[in-house]
Amino acid sequence: MSTSSPAINSLEQLQHACGSCQLCGLAASRTHVVVSRGNPEARLMLIGEGPGQMEDESGRPFVGRAGQLLDRILESVGLSSERDAYICNVVKCRPPGNRKPTKIEMAACKPWLEAQIRLVNPALIVVAGATAVEALLGIKGGITKLRGHWQERDGRRVLPVFHPSYLLRNRSSAEGSPTWHTRKDMQDVRTRLEQEGWQP
Repeated sequence: MSTSSPAINSLEQLQHACGSCQLCGLAASRTHVVVSRGNPEARLMLIGEGPGQMEDESGRPFVGRAGQLLDRILESVGLSSERDAYICNVVKCRPPGNRKPTKIEMAACKPWLEAQIRLVNPALIVVAGATAVEALLGIKGGITKLRGHWQERDGRRVLPVFHPSYLLRNRSSAEGSPTWHTRKDMQDVRTRLEQEGWQP
């Protein structure tokens, strides 16, 4: 495959292109390329950092413990991860040892992410964790300061939130905790989806 990405006109083409991608070293160690799960017609896109072991084995993003927690948080505000969201990651292949993807790896995968955003055309995007925020918005800095503050990118509203894996390391759900803030952020997402015409 050449270093320039081909024109992608459908999610099926995207899946095929990602499956044959060799643009960075992550391709060499992957079991499966991990492109997406959820509803491509959804008004909400959720973007994480990259696949972990369970995602690499299954070929689906956010299916491990962090993904299960994400599903529960969405359900707590009346949203279904399969019906009401399209879920993907900045990089489509698992970084070894679940390390943070490098700038080169994120840059290699950027055309695939841009194609996903264009084809799904979500009204709202939720970015989970500092790595995804940096990759999509170009904003560096602590996620604690960024979370809960809506940004804009190419006419779309984008909300940074804590990554579910961070919530797993900070178990409290007391008022003011990361989990409490994330539920509050997702409730805000639901409210804005309703303003966009979404109905349960």
